[in-house]
Amino acid sequence: MLRIIQKNKDTLRNMLAVFIIAAGILHFAIPQPFTKIVPGFLPYPAALVYISGVIEIILGAGLFFPATRQLAGWGLVALFIAVYPANLNMAFNHIKLAGIPDSWWVHGIRLPLQFVLIAWAYWYARSPESLSKAAER
Repeated sequence: MLRIIQKNKDTLRNMLAVFIIAAGILHFAIPQPFTKIVPGFLPYPAALVYISGVIEIILGAGLFFPATRQLAGWGLVALFIAVYPANLNMAFNHIKLAGIPDSWWVHGIRLPLQFVLIAWAYWYARSPESLSKAAER
């Protein structure tokens, strides 16, 4: 059973890594949507978008390597929490982005999804020892 869980965990880790690296690349390829949702109280929105893009690429890549996997997981937990105000800003201020409907049902799905991402990253942030103990229970 533990082997099946571990195999799926590896697949899901790779999916998260690719997803977050792609998101980081998008921060450079099309920064305008990301800049648009940065809350007004934060300075230098464009710089924040580029910095978060670099961080996403680094942390996503870190998930691929056993030596950096746990640190990358914690980094992603922190990143997903740090960018949550941008998602709230988009929802509450009805910021329209091309291709994303501005409706409460979309935001109602999108906002809780951030907590799924936090939990997903936390799965890799936990130490292997704590995971082994949890699997034994």
